[in-house]
Amino acid sequence: MPDTIANLFLEFSNDRLQLFTSRIVDCIGRLSNEQIWARGSENENSIGNLVLHLCGNVQQWIVSGVGGESDVRDRDSEFAALGGVNAHELQHRLETTIHIATAVIGTVPASRLPEIITVQNHQEAVLEVIYTAVEHFAQHTGQIIFATKILTGRDLGYYKHLNRPADNP
Repeated sequence: MPDTIANLFLEFSNDRLQLFTSRIVDCIGRLSNEQIWARGSENENSIGNLVLHLCGNVQQWIVSGVGGESDVRDRDSEFAALGGVNAHELQHRLETTIHIATAVIGTVPASRLPEIITVQNHQEAVLEVIYTAVEHFAQHTGQIIFATKILTGRDLGYYKHLNRPADNP
């Protein structure tokens, strides 16, 4: 158990990013490249777009904003892509980005959490930046899970442990 609230926050943030990443990787593994890049209309993003977007967002907010690396994000290209990146490469990009981001979060001392930094022209405390990035990641993970359920017609089984037999209350 973490010894401070700051450590609890930082460890939990990393745990959530790793859990969500594992769920996205699982979803990608269940889909064909065509399904990964499928859009219902021009107003929708594909799972591939969402993965590229998550990589860009985490790179910008955590790796660059909190970690101090260069901000090289091209946000528009994340949504403009119509394919060209296969499932294996998407998975690799996501896992690499999260590995770097969790390393950054893992080195943040509690004293930095109230520090004001600028990300996307917003001035926010490091704690807020991390929280915003994890929350954003969670929202898109939910979209990817929902889309995967629609595309496969299957329950993904992430909450099987909560199911009880009807005769065992």
